[in-house]
Amino acid sequence: MYVGVDCGTQGTKVVILDTKQQKVRGEGYAPHALVSESNGCREQSPHWWTDAFALAYHTAVEQAGIDTRCIRGIGVSGQQHGLVVLDREGQVIRPAKLWCDTQTAPENAELLAMLGGESGSIEQLGLVLATGYTLSKLLWLKKNEPENFANIAHILLPHDYINYWLTGQMATECGDASGTGYFDVRTRQWNTDVLSLISSDGQLADALPPILSGQQSIGRVRKELAQALGLSDNVIVSSGGGDNMMGAIGTANIEDGMVTMSLGTSGTIYAYSSTAPSRLHPDVASFCSSNNGWLPLICTMNLTSAANKMRDTLGLDLEAFNQLIADTPIGAEGLTMLPFLNGERVPALPDATGSLLGLNMQNMTPGHLCRAVVEGTTFTLRYGLDRLRESGVRSETICLIGGGAKSPVWRQLVADVMNTRVVCPVSSEAAALGGAIQAVWCDLHEQGQDVSLAELCSDLVVMNDALMAEPQLDAVQAYEQAYRAYLLAVAAHYPEAEVSYGTA
Repeated sequence: MYVGVDCGTQGTKVVILDTKQQKVRGEGYAPHALVSESNGCREQSPHWWTDAFALAYHTAVEQAGIDTRCIRGIGVSGQQHGLVVLDREGQVIRPAKLWCDTQTAPENAELLAMLGGESGSIEQLGLVLATGYTLSKLLWLKKNEPENFANIAHILLPHDYINYWLTGQMATECGDASGTGYFDVRTRQWNTDVLSLISSDGQLADALPPILSGQQSIGRVRKELAQALGLSDNVIVSSGGGDNMMGAIGTANIEDGMVTMSLGTSGTIYAYSSTAPSRLHPDVASFCSSNNGWLPLICTMNLTSAANKMRDTLGLDLEAFNQLIADTPIGAEGLTMLPFLNGERVPALPDATGSLLGLNMQNMTPGHLCRAVVEGTTFTLRYGLDRLRESGVRSETICLIGGGAKSPVWRQLVADVMNTRVVCPVSSEAAALGGAIQAVWCDLHEQGQDVSLAELCSDLVVMNDALMAEPQLDAVQAYEQAYRAYLLAVAAHYPEAEVSYGTA
């Protein structure tokens, strides 16, 4: 038995993977609170994550009905880019600023200029620094909370902190480190010269943890915590990784040709690459994968968060929301939504706000509003997929995960908008499953067994044929027109985004 953990923005999920039965035996979930302010601040206390882990773990164990002493390993997936700072005693200094925090947009712009703009950033890091990455949070902290900044002894990412809580050891992993803004994705090493732009005394460089490969363990679960969780004394904790990297493993996206698309709080699209992408669009983040390759990625800030806001505003349950979308024509009869309620990363518009365009007496209805928000968020993902395709990514199949993937209407909409076949895994918790599979891989490696990750994914990642969606020609053509209208609206309202049209 192996435990997979996914610490996301809205909550923590835990799965119990049985490798003999080759299936998930139990699942648990516990929500997180979120500090959200109008100035773009998005923060959480790291202690909320560990409290949620304990609750979700016990739920998953109870559902699985297992003896916890048979658990051999734990793998942790975490939301990327978050800044967790600890003092010399290993105590949390302040709440973690999250991936979706746009309060640091001015600091990101300042740092990007110091790096020499987009071209200079790519030259030094292999990607373009973006608002939300960890680096700008450090500069913000220095400017706004100098006392807290001075006390920094350790800099961790969210999944690193959970690993530290589990083991007492501090380390990170290449995939998650890729999203910090001070890591060179080509050499897989920290770029401390970038940190010197913030502090030239070496304080920040000294606070960085060592880097592990995806197949390495960080250590064993602490004795007192193992007792509290009912574990044996020798449970390994794998290196873990960012939620996108673990989601790639959990969808068997470890070879060229498949694209994983997550319809979660945010939207992400990523594809495995055995070589570092060379024809990068500035919007593409060429992160490392957690299996010694690369994971070129697009992230949008508004996905189910925008859809759920619309649903809550209209007082609709999920069934009614989906039915209204299905009953409303493609293109929402001229109603276009720019769903940038939380700013946007792709296109790079951190200060953008949402807009409804083309409202009239006929389309100002709940159904049209629901379709407009789902189309708008999906069109933003389509724009991102076009940028990935321009960078050389092949997209023969899209593996759809996240909360939005549970909607038949949204699955078909994605297939039609992207003009690509959509499949879904049996386990909807891809990042948590990926963490569990990585723990298996790590455990077997430590035992001296030469089992490839591809073999493990072949056995443990199963697609649900009943959820497959094929693009429909008439719908593809109709969405193409609506997508063009969306791009024209973005270009008109945000010319600085320099959006361009790319065919699927």
